[in-house]
Amino acid sequence: MGSLKRRTPQTVAPQSSESIQKLLLAHFTGNEPEFRAAAWDIIEEERRLNHTVLANELERILKSVNGTTPKMFFHALSTSNGNMPKDQDKNANLVEVTQPDVELDDVVLTPELSQSIERVIQERRSSELLRSHGMQPAGKLLLCGPPGCGKTMVASALANALYLPLATVRFDAVVSSYLGETAANLRKVFEFARLRPVLLFFDEFDAIGKHRTAHDEHGELKRVVNSFLQMLDGFHSETLTVAATNHQGLLDPALWRRFDDILLFPNPTVEQIESLLCRCFHQVTVSKSVRLRSVARNMVGFSHADVERVAQDSIKRVLLDEREQVTPAVLNAAVERQKKRVEITDVNSGVAVPRKAKPRSSKTTS
Repeated sequence: MGSLKRRTPQTVAPQSSESIQKLLLAHFTGNEPEFRAAAWDIIEEERRLNHTVLANELERILKSVNGTTPKMFFHALSTSNGNMPKDQDKNANLVEVTQPDVELDDVVLTPELSQSIERVIQERRSSELLRSHGMQPAGKLLLCGPPGCGKTMVASALANALYLPLATVRFDAVVSSYLGETAANLRKVFEFARLRPVLLFFDEFDAIGKHRTAHDEHGELKRVVNSFLQMLDGFHSETLTVAATNHQGLLDPALWRRFDDILLFPNPTVEQIESLLCRCFHQVTVSKSVRLRSVARNMVGFSHADVERVAQDSIKRVLLDEREQVTPAVLNAAVERQKKRVEITDVNSGVAVPRKAKPRSSKTTS
């Protein structure tokens, strides 16, 4: 990673600082009347500073979310500065913005992963301290690991912990069959994220980050990777960018150094599988004859999603058969069904090859 540049901190007027403090305090305590009062103070203050466009936009947002909660207001504020980025052809949104409710405690992680994630949260929350010493908080993360190992949940939990909306990039809209359109869509996405603080999430990142020397890829995808590298290098914002991939071996080597941290998500250990089963079964009765540790040993190699599917399958059988508890027979049968499912998935798994780009009739291509 290149050397970090010192940013000159911006001076905040005392009155503005006081209003922001009141706004945040009301947000964290859920005090809607105080929250709205502080918001109106900020709007009037912006008007006194002749920031008319911003003041009018803030007033429009505040009126449009009348009666809602401070957290929902922040969500509306983060996604309202201009229209959502859209694909030119289908007019489809290029990102899907949600307010995550996943907590980090909901995800079973290795101690090393937990420490890495907590460090990222600490850096982001102490960003001003780091910048005052010429350093930057982690802003770009790459999550690697097999499918179903918790990458998407961790991205949601990170956004929740940092009070950021989760803006998931929709690759079905971003990737275009027309020359140059995919890169143009990516620029719209980064511009959207530059103007407001969000957690920008690129799930299944290998869709656009493949190795440029791959023999089965065409020139357009290579140009997209080049453009994406340039966008990442030039992207400086309060936004946290997170990319996730199931196939890190397919990624272009030049992408790796663009990320501040790379987190590896392995399949769960026996202890983690047992912990996951306990969590999934917390609302049902499990027979005393069930030995979860023994069952967990029989599930080594399963992903987090596989373990959850086994638990859900077992619970369904108990409910539909009107049983009183999860028995060894029910649980073991669910494990065997999932093993067959995993085997079928492994046999049929593959990487989809994008369609080759074609020129748009109304545009010149180069």
